[in-house]
Amino acid sequence: MEIFDVTIIGGGPAGLYAAFYSGLRELKVKIIEAQPYFGGKMQLYPDKVVWDVGGQPPTLACKLIDQIIRQGLTFNPALSLNEKITSIEKQEDVFIARSDKGEHYSKTIILAIGGGIFSPQRLTLFENHLENVHYTLKAPSFYKDKRIAVSGKGISVFDWANAVADVAQKVTIIISEGKEKIPHELLKQLEEKAVDIFDHSMITQAEMNDKNRIISLRCESKEKGLTHQVDEVLINLGYDRDFTLLRNCQLPIQTVENSYIDGQPNGTTSVPGLFAIGDIIKHDAKLNLITGAFQDAANTVNGLTQFIDPKARKTAMVSTHNTVFKERNKEIRRKLD
Repeated sequence: MEIFDVTIIGGGPAGLYAAFYSGLRELKVKIIEAQPYFGGKMQLYPDKVVWDVGGQPPTLACKLIDQIIRQGLTFNPALSLNEKITSIEKQEDVFIARSDKGEHYSKTIILAIGGGIFSPQRLTLFENHLENVHYTLKAPSFYKDKRIAVSGKGISVFDWANAVADVAQKVTIIISEGKEKIPHELLKQLEEKAVDIFDHSMITQAEMNDKNRIISLRCESKEKGLTHQVDEVLINLGYDRDFTLLRNCQLPIQTVENSYIDGQPNGTTSVPGLFAIGDIIKHDAKLNLITGAFQDAANTVNGLTQFIDPKARKTAMVSTHNTVFKERNKEIRRKLD
């Protein structure tokens, strides 16, 4: 039975920075993420520009999350993607986190699960996995010179179409609703980018090739039916939030507003050894920014390090003087020379 110093449940910005800072504290770390990728909610808006991270110029979310992932994996933590933890219990001094794939053992646990696990609502017509049907938006460069169909509901469909229209060969919106509630300025931008909008319409049929990819979509309205040739299909029907872990947890975790953990600025909760960071925790000093998640992570890792070893330093040595970067710094300087 392999026991880790800390198991971080959630691989968004908070969890990834906690993994990095745990490395500075020379802890044995595992990250478990329910999605098949790291990044958390930032993966839902890769084209958005992030302005409010200290010392960082305005940056596309997709670029920022790539940087956060690289930093989070600096000290080679154990990784488990596409694994949903459904319950946690404690036996003597060891936490046991369980999923349908197995059990994980740890001296401490950090919950970094954001506002719950976000799972996209699927279009019934595409119940099976298809290579070119996407429920999250990728970086704009992925859509360069491609024919894109965007379907779903709400203003997000129009936002997604607008985000890819600058690089795509052709963008078509297919929605069952009308476009009356969409801001005029957004509709004007789409018109200028030659985006076709088929409202009060539904996708009724998809033609497949032998590579499990959709090559055309049949769109029907009361007035007419059209077939659209496509390279990629984007679906945005909204997201379900999954709080199964908090509901099934075998530990007396105090919550607020039925969805968040009641904790302290140092990440402590009502359960000794179980910590929380990021959007999932509420406390009086909470700062709901990416930068706030980083502070949560550092404070929490420092606290849990002393929870494991009361004689440990109160904080990690700052990176500019930390010997763990000695060889890495030499390599960086060589590249800069």
